[in-house]
Amino acid sequence: MKKGQQYNSYNQPIGYPVTNWSTRAYPTKSTLEGTNCRLEKVDPNKHLEDLYQVYGPQSNPKNWTYIPLMSFKNKIEFSEYLTAMSHSQDPFHYAIIDKTSGKALGTVALMRINPEHGTIEVGFVIYSDQLKKTRIATEAQYLLACYALDELGYRRYEWKCDALNEPSKNAALRLGFVFEGIFRNAVVYKERNRDTAWFSILESEWPKQKARMESWLSDSNFTADGEQRKRLNEF
Repeated sequence: MKKGQQYNSYNQPIGYPVTNWSTRAYPTKSTLEGTNCRLEKVDPNKHLEDLYQVYGPQSNPKNWTYIPLMSFKNKIEFSEYLTAMSHSQDPFHYAIIDKTSGKALGTVALMRINPEHGTIEVGFVIYSDQLKKTRIATEAQYLLACYALDELGYRRYEWKCDALNEPSKNAALRLGFVFEGIFRNAVVYKERNRDTAWFSILESEWPKQKARMESWLSDSNFTADGEQRKRLNEF
């Protein structure tokens, strides 16, 4: 907890104390269970067919504009990529499973994991059109944030995206991330420059944002036909 600015013997400010800090663990959980969805560690044996619809030639080409990847042209190529995803520890990839249909509708990952300093990023947010702007999409983000901040105890939870990607920036703000600024000329991808927008939620900010998300996700906020009564930004 922040207990006030500290000064050294030269009267120079040296920041807030962090007491009883210890290195955090890497993500290892294979399943994060929610009400409407669950996150499962990516498994080519379970998720290949569903995720090929998200990553493959049938996917909406507009979905790939601001993602470093391109859609995959054939299933063999994608199977190799999905196998590599399943073995990766950073990023640690999850498939987002609709509990009603049992289908994988997208992926998300914990990445740029720094256990020593307690920083971790949510990335590889790749959704099918069916998943976008749904209760499941929000719950998936909620489950991952709970795991990173509550269970693993990280201090800083990051979201980064192309500074031109307005939907991603709006999603970050909707979920309670704080905009921190633009890193100019941060990346070269797809033969063009990318300025990167940075967002974060700190451990001290998370309880408020968690409560907002839980209020929005509550059954009382939805009609019988699944329409939201209040938007997340209204909480």
